[in-house]
Amino acid sequence: MILADSHLGEGRIDNWVIDSSVHLVVGSAVLVTMLAATVYLVRLAWQGGEVDSTARLLLGVAQATLVVQVLIGIKLLDQGQGIVQLYIHYVGGALPLGLFLAAGWFAWRDALRYTRLLSVLTAVGMVSVTMAFVIGRSFATRTI
Repeated sequence: MILADSHLGEGRIDNWVIDSSVHLVVGSAVLVTMLAATVYLVRLAWQGGEVDSTARLLLGVAQATLVVQVLIGIKLLDQGQGIVQLYIHYVGGALPLGLFLAAGWFAWRDALRYTRLLSVLTAVGMVSVTMAFVIGRSFATRTI
């Protein structure tokens, strides 16, 4: 069940309950989209190419899934779930959004240099979301 009505608070969004399995599914989508963007950008940088429409599309989809994942994570915390998670899980999940924001600040005239920078930042983001996924999964499946 993705959403259910409850009486947790006065606001409308407070009455929605999101199942933690949604966070897992969206997390898997984040891994896939980040991997696709990383592989494509690293290949472009390796071949000396410029960021093209395919790269922009892959980056946009990766960013959108990251935003959805972070919002779901915030809602799960609001519901009282995820309290036992390590804070590095939260930082690792949100870090790629900051890296994408930082990449947008670099408007270099040299397109090849920009492609290389973007591929490095995306690769670091991929490592970060993988770490967050593994940590989150290990705490979610742990029995106390």
